[in-house]
Amino acid sequence: MTPAWEVAVRERAELGEGPTWDAASGRLIWVDILSARVHTYAPSTGRRTVMATEQHVGAAKPRAGGGLVVNLRDGVGLYDAEGAFSWLVHAPVPGRRGNDAAVAPDGALWAGTMRYDEREAGGSLSRIAPDGTVTVVPDAVTVGNGTGWSPDGRLMYYIDTPTRRIDVFDVDGERVVNRRPFVTVEPGSGWPDGLTVDADGCVWVAFWDGAAVRRYTPDGRPDRVVDLPVRRPTACAFGGPGLRDLYISTARTGQDAPHPLAGSLLVLPDAGHGLPGTAFAG
Repeated sequence: MTPAWEVAVRERAELGEGPTWDAASGRLIWVDILSARVHTYAPSTGRRTVMATEQHVGAAKPRAGGGLVVNLRDGVGLYDAEGAFSWLVHAPVPGRRGNDAAVAPDGALWAGTMRYDEREAGGSLSRIAPDGTVTVVPDAVTVGNGTGWSPDGRLMYYIDTPTRRIDVFDVDGERVVNRRPFVTVEPGSGWPDGLTVDADGCVWVAFWDGAAVRRYTPDGRPDRVVDLPVRRPTACAFGGPGLRDLYISTARTGQDAPHPLAGSLLVLPDAGHGLPGTAFAG
């Protein structure tokens, strides 16, 4: 049987993460956290770029004026369109690094952090305004991970991986309130990691150690499983023409004998219909 997935970019990323479609440039952006690299891929031409960062990089997202906002070990930084770097938020915490992040419909960055030793409650979830103002969500976080919004912007989905839950908040202006479980994952199916939301309001989740991406309907019902050849998919995002192709980042780290495609960027063509992204407004 021919698999549904294809290889978009064959790579040996240690910890590939955070695929994001940049509509302005027609390319996909993703990171290799532990190798401190930001990758891009233009599916229309096959062109790739790789940029080194000075620190481990948990996420890289496009900026409205060009360049990137990056969630680094010691805070959130900015690259301008010419590649010059500056700190937006420099707040190092020993033993902690930036992890996954996402840009909200209002142009703010929601950034997760975690401790390298994954100590319980050692991470955070924060809203980073375009001017650098930081608002920390008070809830305890261990591994701040996938974040996304419903099509109407009224709900924010969020994963703190060790909880084995996909949670949902109500969006109240610049705040999120009323956190509650959306899906509780059964042991044995892997750990929920990165997520994306499609135009129908369905939530797609990559499962670390689960070798799959799973889709949940807006009422939390599982309705699709995409089995993958790699044990550690990390995140997913729609991109390409019409935002119909689902790109999936993967990791090699922590495996004695990783699959030959572990660390590559995979794609599920014509998987659905994604939501247009928002560039960081800072």
